[in-house]
Amino acid sequence: MPCALGSFNIILPYVNGKIMDKLISKSLSKVEKVSLYFKRFLMDRINWNRRLIAIKGARGTGKTTLLLQYIKETYGVTDEALYISLDDIYFTENRLVELVDKFTLNGGKYLFVDEVHKYPNWSREIKNIYDDHHDLKVVFTGSSILEIDKAEADLSRRAVVYQLPVLSLREYLAITGKSYLKSYSLQEILNHHTDISAEVTQEIKPIKELKNYNETGAYPFFLEASDEYAEHLERIITVILEEDLPSSVNIDYSSVLKLKQLLWVVSESVPFQPNISKLSLKIGTSRDTLIKYISLLEKAGLVKLLHSGSKGISKMSKPDKIFMDNNNLLHALQPGLKNVGTLRETFFFNQLSVSHRVSHPKKGDFIIDNKYIFEIGGKNKTEKQVEGIENAYVVSDDIEYGHKNKIPLWIFGLMY
Repeated sequence: MPCALGSFNIILPYVNGKIMDKLISKSLSKVEKVSLYFKRFLMDRINWNRRLIAIKGARGTGKTTLLLQYIKETYGVTDEALYISLDDIYFTENRLVELVDKFTLNGGKYLFVDEVHKYPNWSREIKNIYDDHHDLKVVFTGSSILEIDKAEADLSRRAVVYQLPVLSLREYLAITGKSYLKSYSLQEILNHHTDISAEVTQEIKPIKELKNYNETGAYPFFLEASDEYAEHLERIITVILEEDLPSSVNIDYSSVLKLKQLLWVVSESVPFQPNISKLSLKIGTSRDTLIKYISLLEKAGLVKLLHSGSKGISKMSKPDKIFMDNNNLLHALQPGLKNVGTLRETFFFNQLSVSHRVSHPKKGDFIIDNKYIFEIGGKNKTEKQVEGIENAYVVSDDIEYGHKNKIPLWIFGLMY
């Protein structure tokens, strides 16, 4: 027996060393291959000095690439920085905390953990890692559905959380190499949109580019899946509903089917003004459960909810309108969509909601930060609906230049 125990103690470090070498090799390979040609706007907004950083986002928005680019740009190809994905088969039989213990003992300083929602007890183990390894910096990504402040372990006091949205129009132009424009704040657009238009239109045809973006430009993977983009996006929707949601919240397969049905109903008539009683009957569920489902679709990055700015928003309140999150989703689910009004409003809502609070006003289509009123329309849209209202603007599609309080729609795609 002593002999067998002695053999075990000799073999175990050797085997663990081999496993660690394999994970580090896989990490180094991914870092080495990632391109730095285009980086998401969030790269420059994250405070990378924090010891625990969370990056949430819908599937397909580029979270993995963001991590790998940061490692390559900041640390280079080094075994002091380790990238791992928790959907790796290794973690079916091994614990994250044990891997981190070995990593730090071997000089590891920077840990980047992808797909945390695929790993049971992820929040508790990350908390333990944070508490036990004071010299280790940890960045982790997960589904936009993750409620970090409500996780089993209290990470809200430890982690700073960032959200990665879909590409903006500005980022779409950059990733395609068509134009490298600076971003503008809302205030800059309101005050200087004519000057901005004059500068931008020297380089591109913004109306044409907005149309292309609305159809196939919101997710970075359009570069690899150009001919099959809609089919790829449909598969992503399915994975979000069938895998990401069940792994992040406690729902069963029958709930997934109802969520699919609800998403289809919404996509058929967006912006959807929900009659909760009728919709509950159609989906076959209770009012409270239906509102929960609507909230889950929003957290999953599939829809956006527009609430009245005059009332508090609780998770059980009925939204005034439901939009698809972005026009690419709308085109994928409803090919050949002809409702240009829906496309205009969806684009505006999507781009503004990244950095601002968007609500439903008594007059006009949107109110931003409870201050600025916007009416969305075509090139012939007038100020009639918002006439006499302070801080009111008309946002018009199919125009390159605006004048005074009339602003081109496309220009709001330059905000991030």
